[in-house]
Amino acid sequence: MLDQTMTALADPTRRAILARLATGEARVTDVAKPFPISLNSVSKHIRMLERAGLVTRRVEGREHFLALDPAPLDEAAQWIAQQRKLWSRALTELEKVLNDA
Repeated sequence: MLDQTMTALADPTRRAILARLATGEARVTDVAKPFPISLNSVSKHIRMLERAGLVTRRVEGREHFLALDPAPLDEAAQWIAQQRKLWSRALTELEKVLNDA
């Protein structure tokens, strides 16, 4: 799931969609409105966000409503924090070795 989350976050359009949904649930057409691309293209981005578990869809009649699910972001943040800790420790050790040389 982490791979799908990272792939979804790699695109600026998808990040903008998530930023919009962070303010609350919205209809697909309202989410698509500010983008200079077709509704079909925005829908493809939304489907990728749904596959990554970052977005949920609720259907009410003909209207489709989207909401942010931040759980995958928590997993990504945890992985990034672990990597930061690992690399910080490794770079500190390297700095000690270089300073002793």
